[in-house]
Amino acid sequence: MVAQLSFNLPEIDREATKKAVENSLEKYRFYLLSVPEEKIPRITASYSLIPPSNTNAFYSSTEQVAIERVDLERERLEYIERIRRAVNRLGTRERELIIKRYLEEDEVYDYEIYNELGMSERRYYRLKGRIFYKLAFILKIEIYKG
Repeated sequence: MVAQLSFNLPEIDREATKKAVENSLEKYRFYLLSVPEEKIPRITASYSLIPPSNTNAFYSSTEQVAIERVDLERERLEYIERIRRAVNRLGTRERELIIKRYLEEDEVYDYEIYNELGMSERRYYRLKGRIFYKLAFILKIEIYKG
């Protein structure tokens, strides 16, 4: 007799995964629009009795802010590109739904999207659920129970 191999796939936490995908898409939208005000360099003079050291360390707040801005900008662009690649891996209809609902500047509601796409409400939410699972796996942000 041949022994049959069996394995159990871990169960996905549907609500937590859905929330993770929605948060990722919302973060994408904010990354496109925001530049944090605290990253603007200060131009006030600071005086000290301690002589300057030649350790190649950055002590200037302007230089430190410039470095942080470059790092933040690189991180933001990498994140935006990661979301774009993930969405581009979806099918045409799926991509259209995600772009219209989450990635355009104007916030729209689900009912506006399914009416525009000519779908029933039930079909829209089923498709959206499948898309979220695909995006969760593509982005590696799926959440498992337990």
